[in-house]
Amino acid sequence: MLIVGIAGGTGSGKTTVVRKLIEMLPPGEVVILPQDSYYRDNSHIPVEQRQNINFDHPDSVEWPLLIAHLAELKAGRPIMMPIYSYLTCVRSQETIPIRPAEVVVVEGILVLADPGLRSMLDIKVFVDADADDRLGRVIQRDIVERGRSVLMVLERYNKTVKPSHLQFIEPSKRYADIIIPGGGENLVGIEVLRTIVEKHLR
Repeated sequence: MLIVGIAGGTGSGKTTVVRKLIEMLPPGEVVILPQDSYYRDNSHIPVEQRQNINFDHPDSVEWPLLIAHLAELKAGRPIMMPIYSYLTCVRSQETIPIRPAEVVVVEGILVLADPGLRSMLDIKVFVDADADDRLGRVIQRDIVERGRSVLMVLERYNKTVKPSHLQFIEPSKRYADIIIPGGGENLVGIEVLRTIVEKHLR
């Protein structure tokens, strides 16, 4: 099994890179574990306080569970992946069954920031993008998918997203084996990653 970690700032184009990579590979060979699925359950926090949670801080993720699930997949055993809701900030009662595959992609902003997870990754990728481009994508996504206003997005960006990016995400770039500038538009970078993954599959 090949474990690929794909990190990068919020709105950098990580999801697009993952989608394009999967489209280039044989069907059924790749499973994805999004870091977002492993955010801690916040059902114990009052609803009005959940909007203040910093989802860009490493403490917001349940790393031991993600690492344990990766270990299970590596041992050839299926897992039940959590489902997390950004709207309610809690985990669903339902889970998603994930079976082992030749390639496991772990994707998320902080994937290279946790030493325990990092030690399990065979290939470490950082998707890099200009801060203005990232902010533009974040505004668009949060309005459409998370029901936030432009003002709410900008307030959150300045309060937690930008400081956490500078403190945790940007420094984790130094651990990357491959850096893909320009996100999902960089077809050459994605092609390089595909070549490495295909070499493993062969």
